[in-house]
Amino acid sequence: MNEKLKVGILGATGMVGQRFISLLADHPYFEIAVLAASAHSAGKTYAEAVEGKWKIDVDMPEIVKDMIVRDVADVENVAKDVDMCFSAVAMTKEEIKAIEEAYAKTETPVVSNNSAHRWTPDVPMVIPEINSDHFEVIEFQKKRLGTKRGFIAVKPNCSIQSYAPAIAAWKQFEPTQLCVSTYQAISGAGKTFGDWPEMIGNIIPYIGGEEEKSEQEPLKIFGHIEDGVIVKAEAPQITCQCIRVPVLNGHTATVYINFAKKPTFEELVQALRDFKGPAQDLKLPHAPEHFIQYLEEDNRPQVQLDVNYEGGMGVSIGRLRPDTMFDWKFVGLSHNTLRGAAGGAVECAEMLVAKGYITKK
Repeated sequence: MNEKLKVGILGATGMVGQRFISLLADHPYFEIAVLAASAHSAGKTYAEAVEGKWKIDVDMPEIVKDMIVRDVADVENVAKDVDMCFSAVAMTKEEIKAIEEAYAKTETPVVSNNSAHRWTPDVPMVIPEINSDHFEVIEFQKKRLGTKRGFIAVKPNCSIQSYAPAIAAWKQFEPTQLCVSTYQAISGAGKTFGDWPEMIGNIIPYIGGEEEKSEQEPLKIFGHIEDGVIVKAEAPQITCQCIRVPVLNGHTATVYINFAKKPTFEELVQALRDFKGPAQDLKLPHAPEHFIQYLEEDNRPQVQLDVNYEGGMGVSIGRLRPDTMFDWKFVGLSHNTLRGAAGGAVECAEMLVAKGYITKK
């Protein structure tokens, strides 16, 4: 690009906001222009606002330390200085819906990490390797909002990233049923072990709202556009349990799966290794060169060895084997704050730039 797009980060002080900053600090398409957060942080330098609360595993970029944080609720003031926004605000679902639409109506595209708009029928929820064609629904959304360039796009929940790509790779074999358990890192709750010492050596068998998201969101991803909205797929049927485990980064999934067609082991593995999407064809900055790796060792994938595959943007699959009740079973792993959160949203924005939906104001 000849000139970088100026971006605002809404909810910049939280863990996902911090990850956005780390990914965008030296990005070829984007330049951080505005950091916005709650009224409590507004008016402080960013370094002051997050003092003692910088949670991610890379240093705070120098370029943001002295930036003055703005009030995220001052929509017009933020929007006038940016070409687009990334959203990671911590509000109620209804508040998030309202503020993201408010930004969109200032003709500012919003790419959101939040769940609030994932089931808004004309808001695309995209994994760029799988369903970037869903961005076409944006034209219908803009008509509803009364905008020319403002819209909202979202990425899906972090918990599905460790198994939904495998389902997409195996689409030709017609998956019919999945039984999934996810073992989710504490950073998915915006926590570190310093914040949440009771998670050390502990497992919590409940994460509010995660099971519904894990069962339903893949169906929207595998759905299609009809009459200006995204209609979710009818299959596969998914049942899921979501468990919080004492891991900092990395969501693991164990999956049992049935197919209408009966693929061989070799066919399944080759489909994983061959799978790619337009993100790879376009060589987007955050698109992994190889989206899915299959690991043959019995003790892989492991968080410590594999969570940072392809810079945390790839997905690792292993332990594919026949099952006594289902056709096959396997284990998946993805990085929940990179592929599953900020990184996935940045890759969506890169695709939106490539497709011409995000331009300079």
